[in-house]
Amino acid sequence: MARYFFNLRHGPGPDGLAVDLEGDELADPEEARARALDVARDLITRTRVHSVRDWFACAFEVTDESGQLVMTVPFGDTVTEEPDEA
Repeated sequence: MARYFFNLRHGPGPDGLAVDLEGDELADPEEARARALDVARDLITRTRVHSVRDWFACAFEVTDESGQLVMTVPFGDTVTEEPDEA
C-alpha cells in the first residue's frame, strides 16, 4: 500500500491550494483516482464554501509520500457523457 495525498487546487498560486496533510493508503494510482473522483462528487453535491465558487474549476493534485505529483484529477472528470438516445 502506498500513501497518496489529495491536495485541492481551488485557485491560482499557493493560496489556491488546500494541502492534504494526512493522505490515504491505497493500493495503486487507479484506486487513488477513483478516491479523488468520489471525494470530488461529494464536495460538488454537499459542500458550499465562499472560497470556492465553481467546483468544476477545481482539481485534486494527487502526490505520493515523497511529494511527487502522481496525477491531476479535474473535478469535471466526475461528469460522464451519456450516449445520445435515438
